[in-house]
Amino acid sequence: MEPTFLQILLLGLIQGAAELLPVSSSAHVIVAEKLMRLDPASPEMAFLLVMLHTGTMFAVIAYFWRAWRESFFANRIRLIDTVKQVAVATFFTLLVGGAMKLLIEKFALGGGDRAEIEQLFSSLRLIAGALCAAGILILIAAARAPRDTGRNDITLRDSFWIGCVQGVCVPFRGLSRSGSTISAGMLAGVGRRRAEEFSFALAVVITPLAIAREFYRLFKSHAEAASSAHLLHLLTPGLFGMVASFLAGLLALRWLSRWLEGGHWKRFGYYCLAAAAVIFGLALNGF
Repeated sequence: MEPTFLQILLLGLIQGAAELLPVSSSAHVIVAEKLMRLDPASPEMAFLLVMLHTGTMFAVIAYFWRAWRESFFANRIRLIDTVKQVAVATFFTLLVGGAMKLLIEKFALGGGDRAEIEQLFSSLRLIAGALCAAGILILIAAARAPRDTGRNDITLRDSFWIGCVQGVCVPFRGLSRSGSTISAGMLAGVGRRRAEEFSFALAVVITPLAIAREFYRLFKSHAEAASSAHLLHLLTPGLFGMVASFLAGLLALRWLSRWLEGGHWKRFGYYCLAAAAVIFGLALNGF
């Protein structure tokens, strides 16, 4: 069943609002898809989710561009350091995420050509567990992170740990990428604002890779009808959702920055725990 434009609009608004808050947009979008009787594990819906992520990626670039220009791109030395930090974090994200994906597909899903990590995306119990883990990590970071502004620099060691944490988030819907990476940075002693900027800089790098992978899955699943017109038909709903997620994302980023800098990080942890309980309840009721 393909989603209607009204459903895509709602999913785009949910994605945009939740993606840039540390509450796992994927969990919220997948639950919404379940309630709409859509299949989150299908190539079409997996690709739509990535297209919605693309909208929020552009929102991130628009919102953080000035801050990145003043911090990461201030001069040649800082630019080189930033490239190194992002490269290290992204490398370990791909290493850890790829290894976990292979292990899950081989042992948890039985291996074979049809074993894909996306099969787990429709499991509300798994999503609830991952969301609970994200909430606990956020609460730990809020309790243990420095109460002052923290360091304004990011070391290669910080990049390593943040990249590994981001890699763990890759296979699990519900394990908030932004919540986990910002928390990891805070626990390493990085300032809250700088941890936020670095986390979303990594998102801009990793999102195109996810888009390419999902487009490949989509193309394979429709190989028998992969004409330009057919692919355009499948892409059009995603572009519509991108606009909605972009606009909602800009509003969400303003909220996130205020709460993060205002010392209210733990509120997102409590929300994740509450959302996990609700999702687990839905799972018990057959959704």
